[in-house]
Amino acid sequence: MAAASHDLRFDSGRLCLDLVATGVGRPGDGPGERLGTPERLRAWLLGARVVPPGTPLEAVDAGWLGRFHALRHLLHRVVRAEAVDGPEHAAAADLEQVNALAAEPPPAPRAVRGADGALVRTVAAPPDCAALVSLVARDAVELLTDPAVRGLLRQCEGESCTLLYLDTSRGRRRRWCSSEVCGNRERVARHRRRAMNGEGTQGEDGSQGAGGSAGKPANGPGGADVRPSPQPRQAVTDRAKPLMS
Repeated sequence: MAAASHDLRFDSGRLCLDLVATGVGRPGDGPGERLGTPERLRAWLLGARVVPPGTPLEAVDAGWLGRFHALRHLLHRVVRAEAVDGPEHAAAADLEQVNALAAEPPPAPRAVRGADGALVRTVAAPPDCAALVSLVARDAVELLTDPAVRGLLRQCEGESCTLLYLDTSRGRRRRWCSSEVCGNRERVARHRRRAMNGEGTQGEDGSQGAGGSAGKPANGPGGADVRPSPQPRQAVTDRAKPLMS
């Protein structure tokens, strides 16, 4: 099922890219703003595992929201400029700002016993905004300075979608930010194009659907598309021979 315009997404493979994804629109998603209120920011901080479950976030307010929006715009510029447009494209002032934000001390983690006796992670004290901004900025610095990881960075191939993600799939063949969102849109669009052109469509079992052209071969075992053998090429002797020098 396709995600609604307000759904939070955590499938980019990196914390900093998940933040950028909260403000970039996709086809049919409207303005694409997913962090419109302090409550939404609290949900994102927990969903992205910026803080452990149960961390008190009562201090999150409109001021926090504005700072995370500013960080999001900054990271969108820097990551796209440096990793998509090419090395040395990010503005020096933007890089200095990311470095300054990353320099703030992040929340101190603690290991405590949970109700079942297992160790769980908490924070030593309720985190402030600067500490959480620092965590996201540090993730961006690590991404941009690791050539192996940066080499996995891709832009979604969905029409009008500009989201970035890390392609960790087998064979590095992931094409979309999400198969359920942009991937599904591409499949629907392909189906419509085939229908408009009068071509056959395959069902879930691979069988040929209505609208197929007459004379097309039936599908083979297992739903495989059986195509006729290619006709043998004409002998070279009845073609004009090339001139020899």
